[in-house]
Amino acid sequence: MRLLLTSDTHLPRRARRLPPPLLEEMGAADVVLHAGDWVDVATLDLFEARARRLVGVSGNNDGPELRSRLPEVARVECGGLRFGVVHETGASQGREKRCADRFPDLDVLVFGHSHIPWDTTAPGGLRLLNPGSPTDRRRQPYCTYMTAEVSDARLTDVRLHRIAPRT
Repeated sequence: MRLLLTSDTHLPRRARRLPPPLLEEMGAADVVLHAGDWVDVATLDLFEARARRLVGVSGNNDGPELRSRLPEVARVECGGLRFGVVHETGASQGREKRCADRFPDLDVLVFGHSHIPWDTTAPGGLRLLNPGSPTDRRRQPYCTYMTAEVSDARLTDVRLHRIAPRT
């Protein structure tokens, strides 16, 4: 099972459109997980139209219309693994313990907010993944998103993809 992990798309404030590599991955993914800050309802509509299966949450920059359509936390089973999606997890210091305490029922937590890619494993085995942002790199050298595979109830081939700067 192929997964696409993304967050913080911030359309149309940070970019006018989604980058082509992200759109291509969306078509190849069995499940798309979006960790919030869509900003634009049209972006959610686009994801819903293109993704085979979409699991998304609202973020701190999402208005009432998006919040009415998306939960703050989503839980889903993919290929035998228990995934959670949330926008914010707080400061990086102490994140692993805080998330393991908050989400003891998960195998993988996908989160956003910082625009900073993150891949760690908490004591007890919870994998924490932040795909960064495909449209707003902030203090990072590249805009990013992640892909992963789930096979035999194991998360494999987790990859951070860099998006070439717009010219």
